[in-house]
Amino acid sequence: MSETRWRITYTVEGPLRYISHLEQVRVWERAIRRAGLPLAYSGGFTPHPRLQVALPLPLGFASEAEWLDLWLEEPVELETIAGALAAALPEGLTVQKVEEVPPDAPSLPPQVWAAGYMVTVETAVSPDEIRRRIEGLLAAETLPRERRGRPYDLRPLILSLRLEEIRDGEMVLTMLLSAREGATGRPEEVLDALGLADDFFRVTRRGIVVQENLTQRHKDTEI
Repeated sequence: MSETRWRITYTVEGPLRYISHLEQVRVWERAIRRAGLPLAYSGGFTPHPRLQVALPLPLGFASEAEWLDLWLEEPVELETIAGALAAALPEGLTVQKVEEVPPDAPSLPPQVWAAGYMVTVETAVSPDEIRRRIEGLLAAETLPRERRGRPYDLRPLILSLRLEEIRDGEMVLTMLLSAREGATGRPEEVLDALGLADDFFRVTRRGIVVQENLTQRHKDTEI
């Protein structure tokens, strides 16, 4: 029988936010085995499970819409996959959608173009001041910064940024940041550029934009 390829949209919350990307992939592998699904493996002397995450989720971030592709050795009904995974996954990983994609469709990671984030900041800085800082940041031609000892420009990595909501003692910012290879924006660096990095903050990734969706962005990344 021929292999099938399935795209899983899932959420990440709770303690599973604090495990590494590699450990999260291992959690998926164990859950797929517990679910009794015929996971496919690569060939060679050291076979690896055929799992592919679109974009690694940074440690400590929650997410509303991550993407994982998995290959099965034989056809399985969509409802069977969804039900088996729901029963096998640990608390903190929740399947939102399962859809079949062509086995030879392009690899997910190179297609990723951007990621949307919601950042909740506990701060005494006034909303007006935060808006003023955002305006100044977006008006800047360059934002020179350094990452791991190497200089880079943060400004072209910020695709959109706004103050979304004002709560009691909290400000909610939404950001759409570049997530291309060698050109990835990070929410904490944007906060640092706004002078808010020393305040307590929580980050939720709202979704991912891939190349095929550039003209009509993924609904979960609309910010």
